[in-house]
Amino acid sequence: MTGHIDVVVVGGGYAGVMAANRLMQRDDVALTLINPRRMFVERIRLHQVVGGSDDAVVDYREVLAEGVRLVVDTVTRIDATRRSVTLAAGGTVGYDYLIYAVGSGSAGPGVPGAAEFAYPIATLEEAQQLRPVLNPAPTTAPVTVVGAGPTGLETAAELAEAGRTVTLVCGGLLGPYLHARGRRSVAKRLAKLGVTVLDGAKVTAVIRDAVRLGDGRAVPSTVTIWTAGFGVPDLAARSGLSTDALGRLLTDETLTSVDDVHIVAAGDSAAPSDLPFRMSCQAATRIGAHAADTVLAKIAGKQPTPINLGFFGQCISLGRRAGIFQFAFKDDTANGLYIGGSPGARLKEFVCQHTVKHLTNEARKPGSLTWVKDDKRQELLRAKRGEEPATH
Repeated sequence: MTGHIDVVVVGGGYAGVMAANRLMQRDDVALTLINPRRMFVERIRLHQVVGGSDDAVVDYREVLAEGVRLVVDTVTRIDATRRSVTLAAGGTVGYDYLIYAVGSGSAGPGVPGAAEFAYPIATLEEAQQLRPVLNPAPTTAPVTVVGAGPTGLETAAELAEAGRTVTLVCGGLLGPYLHARGRRSVAKRLAKLGVTVLDGAKVTAVIRDAVRLGDGRAVPSTVTIWTAGFGVPDLAARSGLSTDALGRLLTDETLTSVDDVHIVAAGDSAAPSDLPFRMSCQAATRIGAHAADTVLAKIAGKQPTPINLGFFGQCISLGRRAGIFQFAFKDDTANGLYIGGSPGARLKEFVCQHTVKHLTNEARKPGSLTWVKDDKRQELLRAKRGEEPATH
């Protein structure tokens, strides 16, 4: 290949920015990042937007490497045959390689009334739209948070700490990722904040002033916040590319699309070997870096390596004064170790700050990010294929 190499990154979240920055290791790469917003969103702070303690945005000039061209627009279609993307505002952008990093958002709740009367907060715009709804409501007005994953826990605690009357509806376990010990710590903190936790409660309908449960109860709710489940944009499917059941782009273990060697996926929208990693900023930055490494290998005429990604845990804020850092084995299985209380809050804030710092460091020194490895993924892949375990 002669001249410059055009690389387009679709999506400017944690994975897309990391991939774009890392690709700047080569002087002959012309990098275009296409994103619908002109500001980088700290998605792990969206509950703070709801609570009013942070705006969760950072100027792209702080996190993007010099030389990355930012196009503020939305990609409506990928034409793999012509190697170009179509923009909502009109026109196309060509590429030699494309990194698909469109992220994730709210899933359709599929519960009667939820789309009309419940407020999702998976995106910046959704979180911002909730503020003028919450602000005029008296603190005594009942608020119901549906979903007890990290977003639900953080939102419920943030609002309860501000003095609001909060009910948290758990369809299953409270904090399903957490170890039992960490779960007890979170439950204790929520109780201290006055949050009413409804374990194993199935929401059957949402109406204007209540949430109806499967056991016949109606929970009064002036404001209902929906945090149960995530979905991904349907850009890949609309473009005729192979996806998993959720809509993530199907790739091999190098993150290369099973349909096209010029398309590589990163972050929440990637499904390597139809065995995707847990959606998280922790995974997104590392997958973004590996996606860039795959493209760099292709440009150099080398064989890209399979992704090898280990985890260290999950951190959850429980208001501004407490939190939990749940430690995990490298295969992303929670263990019995955790840090709670005010040290947990400080560690959560450290993680938030350093997630952005990882991006800025990569912008200044492309190729600098390293990460924990985990060899157990190969065992999972063999089990998925029905193969016998490897012997040593």
